[in-house]
Amino acid sequence: MTRLLKVLGIVLALLAIAFLIFRTPDTDPDEMRAKYGAEPSQYVELDDWLTIHLRDEGPRDAPVLVLLHGSNADLHTWQPWVDDLASDYRVIRFDQIGHGLTGPAMDGDYSLEAFVADVDAVADKLGLERFVLAGNSMGGAIAMAYAMEHPERLDGLVLVDAGGAAIEREGGGNLLFTLAAVPGVNKVMAQVTPRSLVEKSLSQSVSNQAIVTPAAVDRYWELARMPGNRAATMTRFAQPRKAFDPAEVAAVEVPTLVMWGEEDSLIPYAAAGWYMEHLPNATLAHYPGIGHLPMEEAPERSVADLRQWLADPAPGPGTP
Repeated sequence: MTRLLKVLGIVLALLAIAFLIFRTPDTDPDEMRAKYGAEPSQYVELDDWLTIHLRDEGPRDAPVLVLLHGSNADLHTWQPWVDDLASDYRVIRFDQIGHGLTGPAMDGDYSLEAFVADVDAVADKLGLERFVLAGNSMGGAIAMAYAMEHPERLDGLVLVDAGGAAIEREGGGNLLFTLAAVPGVNKVMAQVTPRSLVEKSLSQSVSNQAIVTPAAVDRYWELARMPGNRAATMTRFAQPRKAFDPAEVAAVEVPTLVMWGEEDSLIPYAAAGWYMEHLPNATLAHYPGIGHLPMEEAPERSVADLRQWLADPAPGPGTP
């Protein structure tokens, strides 16, 4: 018995030493704001005392487009679109709760309802009466949920490889997201997040590997380690995943553009078909050879499709 206790003691000591060696501490908020939150960034305080990091660009009197990033991403993922659109549209994007420079929710609530409420709060704070709402991945699910709750505020809806469809993924996926959903492992990940893991996960999410640059990996890795963001990620991934009710989706008459990378390993292309089947006023734009982030992997093609649709959002031909 004594020998066993000694062995266990040695193992625990080695694990503690390994933890200390491989632990990746939080990043410094001031350094991150200087690096990723310079002009034209703004920091807007909502009524619940949450301070949102956002960028509001383009003519004040132009049609408004609000962009929602995906899980573990940030507002910079939309930069290729903003570079093209800001001359003709007022383009607003923000780091959602538990992401980027916004940081964790004050009340620890990372439910879909909380994310939807934040979209409404940001729109109110900026005085937006009507706008087009676009979202990628998790942001797409939030955009869809917002359209179901507040269709009267939307001129259009853009779903870019969006979550929420009742489609199961077969194989593939993202290593970081997979580990974050494993009980016990996710607690370790709140302290141990090697850069190599972030790079691997980004690489698995896209087909166009040219966007997996050192600068992009650094941004994902550093902003993931903003104080509170990793704990927020683990809380989000511990929540059960729910698909939208097809009948509720079918009731949304907002003109919708469904955009999808055909090689998406996170949310399969079949999910685009699910949305096209149930949304009554939808147009499809799909991208061969592209993965989960069409706005970054195929910026010219995707923004051209978006511009064409914005000019005439009537449903167009095309099925998956």
